[in-house]
This record gives sequence, structure tokens and C-alpha cells, in this order.
Amino acid sequence: MNNPLTKNDGFWAACLLAPTMLGLLIFNIGPTLASFALSFHRWNLLGTPAWIGLENYTHLFADGRFGAAFANTAIYTVSCVSVEVMLAAVIAAGLNRAGRWQGLLRTAYYLPVVCSMVAIAIVWSWVFDPANGPMNAALRGFGGRPIAWLSDPHWALPSLILVGVWKNLGTDIVLILAGLQAVSPSLMEAADIDGASTFRRFWSVTLPLITPTLFLVSVLATINACQTFDSIYLLTHGGPGTSTLTLAYWLYESAFQYFNIGRATALAVILAGMIGLLVGVQWTFRRKWVYGE
Repeated sequence: MNNPLTKNDGFWAACLLAPTMLGLLIFNIGPTLASFALSFHRWNLLGTPAWIGLENYTHLFADGRFGAAFANTAIYTVSCVSVEVMLAAVIAAGLNRAGRWQGLLRTAYYLPVVCSMVAIAIVWSWVFDPANGPMNAALRGFGGRPIAWLSDPHWALPSLILVGVWKNLGTDIVLILAGLQAVSPSLMEAADIDGASTFRRFWSVTLPLITPTLFLVSVLATINACQTFDSIYLLTHGGPGTSTLTLAYWLYESAFQYFNIGRATALAVILAGMIGLLVGVQWTFRRKWVYGE
């Protein structure tokens, strides 16, 4: 029979948890609450914040750029997440059967994740170069017309989506590959004995068993995509016009170009709400496709 916890046990548990809880309070919960409070103030980093109520929010909602920034953030996030998860699942399935080349290929796919975004931006700026870039060279080879990928309002956001998928695909592949390797070989052997084809084994046995991993990957990718800033800053600066303006980039612009900290924190609150909404939708519908829910 297990002995009940004593007062000493509770005391030592509190002592051991205290450093972590204190760190969360100081570095996570505290700044979050402070940011929320600042969203109701006018402040330029100098002087004392002045209370203005909901003025920051009403100004943002009345700004003509808000709709574009919100839509661009949503389009970028949904596009990146859907393409990343589908591609990562297919590639991970192939890597799971790659034998001795698995380690090398896994490293190759993961390499963009650990590369500096500045270096990546330089490479992709050359790829998208209207005059000498490989993208337009390929188009000319097929008789197409060159495209100004990063300066055309119709192509700038899709170009950033391509960069985002390429940059973050490796993380998704590694996570899904871990899920695939956790599938019991006996289940695959049973399906093989029953005469199931390779596609049927993957679709009916493997895929349902890795849906919890796919759900985790989709949530993490959603949070990451909503906060994307570096590629936008380095490649388009939110332009041309508002075609690549996102909430995260607008937040940076408000805080560090115009020093409007109140409006920047209001944007942070809106962005956090958007992330919570998207993740909430994923959480709500998980029962319809995640195996075991």
C-alpha cells in the first residue's frame, strides 16, 4: 500500500518547482500581462505610458491595411501548413524505406532549418531574380514570360510561401518520421499477409496511426507560420504595397520604426488571438480525423 504524501513531501515538491514557476512568472506570464496592459496605453519608449483605452484597437481596425495584413497572415499560414504537412508525410514515408541512405537524406532535408535566414534570403533573392534567376530561366525554357516574383503583388506572397515551406519542411519530416518508426511492424506484416498493396498499407494502416503526429505537426506549423517575420523583412519588407504585409511584420514596423509601442502590443494581442483561434479550430476538429480521439 502506498504511503500518503506528508507535509514534508509537499514542501520539497514546492521547493523543486519554485525555480521553474518563478522563471515562467518572470519571463513568460509577466511580460504577457504587461504587453496586454500596454495595448491600452500610448507609449513611445520614453516618458510614462498614457492610458487611452481601446484607441489602439479602434485605430487598427479602422486602418485600411488591417484587412490586408490579417488576410495575408491567414493565407500564408493556411497555405504553409497544408503544403508542409502533405509534403512532409509523403517524404517521410519515402525516407522510412530509404535504408542506409536515410541518415544522409534526413540531414539534407533538415539542413535548411538550421541555416541562417540571412543566407537563405540571399540565395532565394538570386533564385527569384527577374533577369538572371533560375526560376525565370526555367520559364523561358518552356516559352513562358519572366515574372518579377518579389515585386509583383500577385506573386510576392506565393513566393514567400514557397520559401517558408522549404525552410520549415525539415522539422515536419523529422517529427513525422519519428511517428512512422513507432508504428508496429507486426501490423504491416498482418496487412501484407492479407494481400494489401503498398498504397493500401500506408492509407489504411500507417496513416491512421500517425494522425496524432500529424496533428502535432500541424499545430506547431500553424504557430510558427503565424509569427513569420524574418523572410518577409529580408525579401519584401511587407511590399509591394500591402501584398506581403502580415500582422507580425506590421507589429515590428509599429514598434521599431514608429516607436508606437501601444499599437504594437495591440497587434501582438490580435496576433495571439488569431493563433489561438486557428489552433482552437484544429483542436475542435481533431476528433474527426485523429485516430484514438
